[in-house]
Amino acid sequence: MTALLALSRGIDAVNTRIGKAAAWLILLSILVSALNAIIRKLFDMSSNSWLELQWVLFAAVFLLCASWTLIDNEHIRIDIVNSRLPKRTRDGIDIFGHIFFLLPFSILLLWTSWPFFLASFEINEQSLNAGGLPQWPAKLLVPVGFFFLTLQGISELIKRVAIFTGKMEDPHEGAGGSHAALAAEAERLLAEAELPDGAPGVSAVKK
Repeated sequence: MTALLALSRGIDAVNTRIGKAAAWLILLSILVSALNAIIRKLFDMSSNSWLELQWVLFAAVFLLCASWTLIDNEHIRIDIVNSRLPKRTRDGIDIFGHIFFLLPFSILLLWTSWPFFLASFEINEQSLNAGGLPQWPAKLLVPVGFFFLTLQGISELIKRVAIFTGKMEDPHEGAGGSHAALAAEAERLLAEAELPDGAPGVSAVKK
C-alpha cells in the first residue's frame, strides 16, 4: 500500500499541475471572445476560426481540468442521501463507484476516442465552416483528457481503499469548498422538510 500511495501522490501532482495550467485557458478564451466582439463591432469583420478557437479552448479546460476537479472532490454529486450515511458506508460507495462506473467509463471513452482522433488526423480533417480550424487537435483532447482522468480514477481508488482500511486519513472529511456548501444546503433542506406542519423554518428558528 505504501508504494501504491506513492504512485497516487505522483498522479495527483501531475494532474494538479496540468489542471492549474489548463485553467489559464479560461482567461485566454475570454480575451479571444472579447477581441472578436470588438473587431466585429468596430470593423464589421470576423472569422469562424475565432469562434471555433473559443470552443476548443473551452473543451480543453473541461477535459484537462476534470482530473484536477476529481482530486479536490468537487465533481457534482447527489448528497441528499449520501451525506446522511455513515462514513465507512460512504467510502464503500466511493470504492464501488470508482471500480464499476468511473474507471470503466473513462477507459471506454479513451479506447473509442483514440481511433476517432486518428481517423481525423490521417485525413487532416478541416472545419466545415469557411475559414475554420483543423478538427483533429480538438478531437485529440478527448483521449488525452480521458487518459489523465483514468489515471486519476486509479489514484482515487487507491486513496479510497487506504481510507477504508485505515491506512490514511480522508483529506476531504470536513473540508470546505463548493462540495461542502452543497452538502450543507442539502442538510438544511432536509431539516426544513422534516419540520411538522405550521412549525417555523430553520431560518426563523435561528432568528
